[in-house]
Amino acid sequence: MKNYYEILGIKPGASKDEIRSAYKTLVKKYHPDQYANNPLSDLASEKLKEINEAYDALTKNSTSSGNSNYNRSYSSSNNNSNSDYQNIRLLIQQGRINQAEQLLNQNPAQTAEWNYLMGVVFLQKGWHDQGRQYLQRAVQMEPTNFEYRNTLNRINTQRHTARNYNSQNADMCNICGGLICADCLCECCGGDLIGCC
Repeated sequence: MKNYYEILGIKPGASKDEIRSAYKTLVKKYHPDQYANNPLSDLASEKLKEINEAYDALTKNSTSSGNSNYNRSYSSSNNNSNSDYQNIRLLIQQGRINQAEQLLNQNPAQTAEWNYLMGVVFLQKGWHDQGRQYLQRAVQMEPTNFEYRNTLNRINTQRHTARNYNSQNADMCNICGGLICADCLCECCGGDLIGCC
């Protein structure tokens, strides 16, 4: 029999919060997005299945019998939602943005991950302002999620860099325009500020 506590790296008898925290940390570590185009992706996928199995076993065992039906149905719907999100992530990676958006629009639960994925879809479509709004909402809903925060920070940095680049270009245009005007004025007066070749 597998030692589920050992798989999650926690001590036997750990609290629900400790189990959940260890689970979230490991899922982030072994998430398929971390191993895209990596020869270790199969191993990471197997490890993630093992982590999910351990988490399910420990959380089901730690619930009281009165709540077990509720937890099973919640876990089942949560797993369906997670598999939907994994399919959507795969569609995005494959460049099938419209299909990913359709699946997201069919999902009524607008969770943090839903907002994150919708933001990525809009970014892929070139709708940066809308994409950024969805990413911000995802970060507001789950401020400790590294993936969401990292993506939003990257988008904000790109936006800031683009603004600086555009403002530098505008300054250069102003300088060039000023030189051309000065040269024209000098030529009108018989001088030549910028000599022709």
